[in-house]
Amino acid sequence: MDRTELEAAAFRRLIAHLRERSDVQNIDLMILAGFCRNCLANWYQEASDSLGTPVSKDEAREAVYGMPFAEWKAKYQREATPEQLAAFEAAQAKH
Repeated sequence: MDRTELEAAAFRRLIAHLRERSDVQNIDLMILAGFCRNCLANWYQEASDSLGTPVSKDEAREAVYGMPFAEWKAKYQREATPEQLAAFEAAQAKH
């Protein structure tokens, strides 16, 4: 197995883990890690563009979320609390 295959396997495991943990909100990921599912979708889309096999924003998000983004958002996304918003702003100031 070469490095690309290992990296792809790790990426697929990360995606599977995030799909299993729909209870973890994107804002919490942003606060703690500085990236979220949407960031992964953006990186996926950028990679597809650079490799000459472009995908749309919606296709990239579906690859990460495992369903259309609007469906995931309706099922799992909660309104951010004032505390989350404040923590997000503080985290963004550090970057």
